[in-house]
Amino acid sequence: MDLEFFDAPQPFLDAAGDLLAAEPVLGSVIASVTQRTARELADGRDSWAEVGAPFRRWWVVVRDGSGTVVSASMRTAPFQPHPAFVLPMDDDAARALAAALHARGEFLGGVNGALPGAEVLAQETAQLTGGAVVADKATRLWEATSVEVPPAPEGRLRRATEDDAELVLSWFEAFHMEADEQAGREPDPASGDHNTLESVLVRIREGVEWLWELPDGTVAHLTGAGLPAYGVSRIGPVFTPREFRGRGIASHVVGELTRRGLEAGHRMCLFTDRANPTSNKIYAGLGYEPTVDMAEHLVRPAGSQQP
Repeated sequence: MDLEFFDAPQPFLDAAGDLLAAEPVLGSVIASVTQRTARELADGRDSWAEVGAPFRRWWVVVRDGSGTVVSASMRTAPFQPHPAFVLPMDDDAARALAAALHARGEFLGGVNGALPGAEVLAQETAQLTGGAVVADKATRLWEATSVEVPPAPEGRLRRATEDDAELVLSWFEAFHMEADEQAGREPDPASGDHNTLESVLVRIREGVEWLWELPDGTVAHLTGAGLPAYGVSRIGPVFTPREFRGRGIASHVVGELTRRGLEAGHRMCLFTDRANPTSNKIYAGLGYEPTVDMAEHLVRPAGSQQP
């Protein structure tokens, strides 16, 4: 078993392409983020330079004894503590990755991704550094192979335009806060700080942000539907301000965007917080089925006073 690190997206995609193509739903996060980074660099922009992280972003593949790529991970998250994201990874590989990062003096403050590898990576990091795994959020990846679209409420679905950018940015930020509230966690006021007007404009120009507009022109809902990566489009975020909830807008929009994606030949997936029974019930009712359980782990360094 060997680890091979990359500091640029395209060489990683060249190495990991067969794995990502074989498991495109499972690899949706790594594939879509990496492809977006490659597009960004090709356009002459590097948003990572604005992050201020104390390390260079990286991607890594895990090769078995025959040289075949069997797993992958990346650390490209622009938000604190810049968690790594891991595909299914055996315990030995997870421990080897933790040891490699520790050996080069890089503290890994968070790990997201498939269980049990993500948890093993976090625990091994804590053991090597004298820290502790102190918090985690349970998530679930779902896929829809068919969909039941609920009746449309009053209004219309339209793509967000650049004129909507400030509203979309504010709703991205509100989404993170309210997701914590709905799951019974203390909201983190900094959880949406990585979103910027420029990053929102990139998504709007890609045509992946959708709004529901009421008959009087009021915008009442936001749903994202990402560009396909290896044939997979991922829904999210999904946000309705409190004053517009209870009208069936979110269910209809997610169902409709899922229907359009499936009809275009894409596989459609989304993530839920397992602590939020409302969203899990809504998406199951549309036709989404659980694929794999994942988790988000935080690793606190030795001597940290944070809870």
